[in-house]
Amino acid sequence: MTVRRSLFLHSELRRRPDDLLRSMLAQVDPATPPNGPDGPVAVLERRVASLLGTEEALFFPTGTMAQQVAVRIHADRRGRRAFAAHPQCHLEVWEQQGYAVVHGLRFQPAGDRHRLMTVADLAAVAEPLAAAIWELPQRDIGGLLPEWDDLVAQTEAMRERGAAIHLDGARLWEAQTYYARQFAEIAALFDSAYVSFYKGLQGVGGAALAGDTALVAEARVWRRRLGGDVYDAWPLALTALHGLDTLLPRMPAHREHAVAIAAAINADGVARAFPDPPQTPLFHVHLPVGPDAAMRAADALLAADGVELFGRVRSAPDPDRCSFEVSVGENAMDLAPDEVATFIRELLRHAT
Repeated sequence: MTVRRSLFLHSELRRRPDDLLRSMLAQVDPATPPNGPDGPVAVLERRVASLLGTEEALFFPTGTMAQQVAVRIHADRRGRRAFAAHPQCHLEVWEQQGYAVVHGLRFQPAGDRHRLMTVADLAAVAEPLAAAIWELPQRDIGGLLPEWDDLVAQTEAMRERGAAIHLDGARLWEAQTYYARQFAEIAALFDSAYVSFYKGLQGVGGAALAGDTALVAEARVWRRRLGGDVYDAWPLALTALHGLDTLLPRMPAHREHAVAIAAAINADGVARAFPDPPQTPLFHVHLPVGPDAAMRAADALLAADGVELFGRVRSAPDPDRCSFEVSVGENAMDLAPDEVATFIRELLRHAT
């Protein structure tokens, strides 16, 4: 089945090798070296450090590795093995507990899995903590963000307890559109920060861990120990630089379009977009059908119209309901809000 139009951020529409190789070529000239201080990886690291206002940043092939390294360093420095985060923290839900299996760390969930964590939730974690982690935005509950004053209060409370403050900023580029503060002001709340290059920036892959010089020096050792010191990582860096040049300035427009799409879905009434309005370009759409029916209907819609609404659905406690994630990128900018609502109605017609 051929995808002609897509709401799905990671659709093949903008991830085909030909397109990605062209984006790499746009970043190079014949004098560009593959490695060294003027190579793409070093340029990318300096650019991320400048954006986040940190002393340094270090490239990693994956965010999974970058975040485990950050928490491991904070744990070793403090002689503590536990960290706290939201119950649907990415390290817990999506990484097969690598923090425990590889590093011997313990996860302490803070708060209700369906709501943002609070100062009270964090205070209820009694164990001394090596670190506390904030995922901005919290992907698995619809892309929610704590209000700025709440975030400041939470980070200050954890720092007073001796915990390191770490930012899971896989979607920091999108979160900044809500806070309307400089990236450096947001990152200044944290002792370490991870950012991703393959989500909103649509790179091939890769991540960076940013912090002070001492932390990055330790992280460099751990990157080598874990097999992440890729010699020729320049292709990943080139697509990341292309995303910073072309897509980062588009994030406010992506958020505006997400707000318009969510409004159209909710006005139509056959499905529900949450949050309403979205705080970032990321939100969830809740459907009045079960996951198996939704996936069959998605295949039918793609076959009939070439329209791809999602890559997967999420089940719900009610077996006759499910949801899917919308992360508005350039794919979605080609879809008018009313069109999206119409396609969802058509999807539900195929599902019944």
